Amino acid sequence: MKMLACLTIRSFISRAASNDQDNKFRTRPKLKTLPFLIVLLCGLCAFAAADDSNTSSAALTANPIYQKDCAKCHGKTAEGRHFGGPSLISGKTVAASADDLRGIITNGKGRMPKFGGKLEARDIDALVEQIKAATAK
Repeated sequence: MKMLACLTIRSFISRAASNDQDNKFRTRPKLKTLPFLIVLLCGLCAFAAADDSNTSSAALTANPIYQKDCAKCHGKTAEGRHFGGPSLISGKTVAASADDLRGIITNGKGRMPKFGGKLEARDIDALVEQIKAATAK
């Protein structure tokens, strides 16, 4: 996608340069297309940035265990819920070690219930790995 944007802008610039040589007094159309190019470039950059951030938490939120047991409090996108569980992709979660997260999921903490008896150890480990992967940016 980024390569396509670069090629498009490069071809536009080369056409604009050749048009300058052909018709030196015709500068008005370029002024109209410049804002269009700026908006297009900003849109492509925003699209690329949104795509990168969504893919990191996609594995976590697609996990059926997350959907069944975690999404109620932490939200469908793991960004947390007001008066619910905190964000799982926040800076505080980034600072937590894998062992801390494993202990919190297994034994509970504060308002979070214990999941040690409800989930198998491999499921808890998978959740921890997916949380760490979602926060690694």
